[in-house]
Amino acid sequence: MVEHRTAVTVADRPARPGGTVRAYRALLGAQARAQTTYRASFLLDLVGNVGATVFDVVTVLVIYGVTRELGGFTLRETLVMVGLSSSAFAVADLLVGNIERLPTHVRTGLFDAVLLRPLGALPQLLLMNLPLRKVSRGLFGVGVLVVALTSAGIDWTPARVVLAVVAPLAGVVFFGSVFVATATVSFWWVDSGELANSVTYGGRDFTTYPVTVFDGWFRAAFAYGLGFAFVSYQPALALLGRADPLGLPAWAGWAAPGVALVAVAVAAAAWRTGIRHYRSTGS
Repeated sequence: MVEHRTAVTVADRPARPGGTVRAYRALLGAQARAQTTYRASFLLDLVGNVGATVFDVVTVLVIYGVTRELGGFTLRETLVMVGLSSSAFAVADLLVGNIERLPTHVRTGLFDAVLLRPLGALPQLLLMNLPLRKVSRGLFGVGVLVVALTSAGIDWTPARVVLAVVAPLAGVVFFGSVFVATATVSFWWVDSGELANSVTYGGRDFTTYPVTVFDGWFRAAFAYGLGFAFVSYQPALALLGRADPLGLPAWAGWAAPGVALVAVAVAAAAWRTGIRHYRSTGS
């Protein structure tokens, strides 16, 4: 088998910054032209991709059709969590979600070609199949967040205005890190797609509802072990001015950026370890 070491040497050759930017811009431009060539089809994809986020919102509305509170939270309060979660996940899925193709790239040997180019492997993978059709999902998620924030009766202060902007961005970084970290498992186990989906999409579903709905080890693992509580639940508490029913201090509602940075560090370490572990398919 051909070791990855040779590929890394080629990929790590220094490139001029201007040339690198132009190369990435060319990749992005090629994707945009390819995906928008057939405009009618592209527009249908844009409309169709809103469905997943719409379904998340409708599910919450249906649940509140039979109850006034869920886990101790009203519909308007829960919609703030839905908005934070759906906007963050939709944007992260647009920008980073196609890293889920990594198992296929490893299996087919395409990842070898990526490593031989004098560009970063991860940016290449993200730009190779950037799903522009998911832009509509991201815009809808942001729209849900704006409507939720304006209708929740929040007592706005300068700090909460900043949090309303920073928390969704931190959520994007967090979900993006989860996408990358779970995808790196394919360097060891090429059929790990379902495992990765259980964390990424399972985490999205988890953050749609108040953490108090869940209990036991599952809540402890997802909410605080993996940090998903800091995507929507804790920031929503800070925005709404509510104390945490689970007893965490008020500052936890402002910890989303810090948790996102930790997630980035973990994802970066996992990616570097996976790259060092990778051996060429030899094809």
